[in-house]
Amino acid sequence: MPPKITVLLVDDHALVRRGFRRMLEDDPDLSVVGEASDGKEAVRLALELRPKVIVMDCAMPELSGIDAARQIVSKFPEAGILMLSMHSEETLVSQALEAGAHGYVLKNALDLDLVSAVKSIAAGMTVLDPQVSRPDTLRGERGGGLTPRELEILKHIVAGKSNKEIAADLSLSVNTVAVHRANIMDTLGIHKTAELVVYAIRNGLVNLP
Repeated sequence: MPPKITVLLVDDHALVRRGFRRMLEDDPDLSVVGEASDGKEAVRLALELRPKVIVMDCAMPELSGIDAARQIVSKFPEAGILMLSMHSEETLVSQALEAGAHGYVLKNALDLDLVSAVKSIAAGMTVLDPQVSRPDTLRGERGGGLTPRELEILKHIVAGKSNKEIAADLSLSVNTVAVHRANIMDTLGIHKTAELVVYAIRNGLVNLP
C-alpha cells in the first residue's frame, strides 16, 4: 500500500481549517499532519514536518501566505504548495506562482475539489482554478505548467549557464536551481539539456535577444 500524502493546513480561521481537514481526511490517501494559523507558524511547521503538500491561505497575519511560500521554498524546494484565496486577480496568481506555489484555487468556489487539487499537486502538476485569470507566462500550449520562476531559469539554461551560474545570477541556492531544472524537465517530458534548449526555442518558451 503506497504511503499517504501528508498535508499541512494553513489558515488563520480555525473553523475553515476544521472543514478542510474533514474534507481531506475523508480520503484514505491523505493525512493531515499539522495545522498552522499564521505564516510564521506555517514556515516553522513546514520545515519541521516536511509535508508532501501545503494547503495555505493567501491572506494571513504575521506573514502572508505568499511570503511564507517564498520562505518555505527557499529552504524546502520540494514542497508542493497549494494557495487558497478569496481573490482571482491575475497579479495575485502571478505573485503566488513566482513565490513557488504549484497551485492557486478560490476557497469560496462552490465546486472546490480540494482532494483532487492536493493529489494533483502531490503528483507534480500545476493546479489553477478555472475562475482565475491565467498569467501570460502560462498561456503557451506546452509552456503551461511552468511557473514564472521556472521560465526564468529556462532562459538561463538556454543561454548555456550552469546551475552554479544561474544560482549566482538569481540569488538562489544551487540546490534550488537543480530542483527547478528537474521540475522543468519533468513538466515538459524532456530529460536532456540539449533537447530542452531546442524545444524551448522552437516553442517560444524563452524570448531570445
